[in-house]
Amino acid sequence: MSRSLHRAILVAASLLACTPTAWAAEEVGCVDTVFKLVGPNHKICVDALEDPKVEGVVCHLSRPETGGLSGAVGLAEDPSNSAIACRQVGPITILEDLEDGEVVFSERRSVLFKRMRVRRFHDEDHNVLIYLVISDKLVEGSPKHSLSTVPIMPWRE
Repeated sequence: MSRSLHRAILVAASLLACTPTAWAAEEVGCVDTVFKLVGPNHKICVDALEDPKVEGVVCHLSRPETGGLSGAVGLAEDPSNSAIACRQVGPITILEDLEDGEVVFSERRSVLFKRMRVRRFHDEDHNVLIYLVISDKLVEGSPKHSLSTVPIMPWRE
């Protein structure tokens, strides 16, 4: 194995090791938005995310996925547009200390340096959890974002 290939593998492994612990996303479904003759169509996909540190909260995240040949092989840069809606689905139990701005979900949106992240905040004064989805790059981010709040309330069966 060449020295530069070995170095590249080590760098990639280091970057993966530094990736924040994230929710496991469960795909709910996708809708085609643009027909592509070659490769998959452009689409909007919706995933369900459960917060690993907060029981009783589920977020639904929608985002575009670029199709075509570049999308099929993972070379396309997906748009920064996304939306999030979070709801209380049971009794809310905070399992661990929450860090404001903690990245709770992260997904690569291009081959290099662009990621979509969901960050959680806890507004203790108003007893509300806040989930913010943003897209950022190594050098600059995008002002496009989406926000959802979940009031921490008693759950009645």
